[in-house]
Amino acid sequence: MTEAILAMSTILVVVIAFYFHLGYRKEKREWRKNVQQFYRDGERRKSVLVVIGTKYDQTESAKLLEHKLIDANISFTPSEFIGALIVAYMGLVIGLQTFFNLNLLTGLIIALLIIEGARRVLFMARKNKKKQMLVEQLPEICRILANSTRSGMTLNQGIQLVSQEISEPAKSEFKRLAHELSLGIDFNAAIRSMEKRVEDKEFQLFTATMLIQKKAGGNLYAVLDEMSQTLEERKLLKQEIKTMTAEQRYISYIVPVIPIFLVLMMNNIIEGFLDPLFTGIGIILLAFFLTGTILTFVVVRKITNIRV
Repeated sequence: MTEAILAMSTILVVVIAFYFHLGYRKEKREWRKNVQQFYRDGERRKSVLVVIGTKYDQTESAKLLEHKLIDANISFTPSEFIGALIVAYMGLVIGLQTFFNLNLLTGLIIALLIIEGARRVLFMARKNKKKQMLVEQLPEICRILANSTRSGMTLNQGIQLVSQEISEPAKSEFKRLAHELSLGIDFNAAIRSMEKRVEDKEFQLFTATMLIQKKAGGNLYAVLDEMSQTLEERKLLKQEIKTMTAEQRYISYIVPVIPIFLVLMMNNIIEGFLDPLFTGIGIILLAFFLTGTILTFVVVRKITNIRV
């Protein structure tokens, strides 16, 4: 008798638990439905910064900045880049006040100059880096085109093959070239447009060879194969020169930084050390100092910039 009562009690508890479980699931569905309606059908809420950044990315000034970021091969949106500059600027102001004991106005001016100079150098360096990477890919591009023409493919088909096989940044350029050719744009006009975007002497040599062979004909495989070997040798020679002048190039960066760092450190040790620089004769000395520093950097870079 006791066993039967226990069995019935167990079954009753299971039924009651199942009933409450169904009720909980129903309440959970209703609660989720209410939450989704409250948050616009489950759409993720966006912060104020994201909304402002999205609106800024749609402006004309943001479009211009976006083209510069693409040319410099920087994977930031305009709003993200501006936000990074603001954060870096605030960090520099705090750092200059904390470590070098500068007043607020001087820190704001120096931080602004540093950020603006760093921004310009970043765009220039990244843009030149992109061109350098593309030029370094030219031997491989010539080999792919040579092998494609040797196998019986046309020049347009070879360009299409290059756009599929090569890596960035040459991939996007040749993909655009292949797309223009597929739309019926004249080969000369398309490759001249590509030449203007790259603006490099070695690439101009490559495009000139392509145009001459396209117009005059001849053994395109032999020409491209010879060019790939020549460009590979030039690449090795440039790497050797870069290795031999590495010390001088690093000196060109260190020489301007050391005096500025020492002056700021002296201002941290001696209170008011920089105050005379903002007087009449101090501004003249500061101008001479900045001019000499910039000239030192430019002269050392010119000496170490050996063109092949």
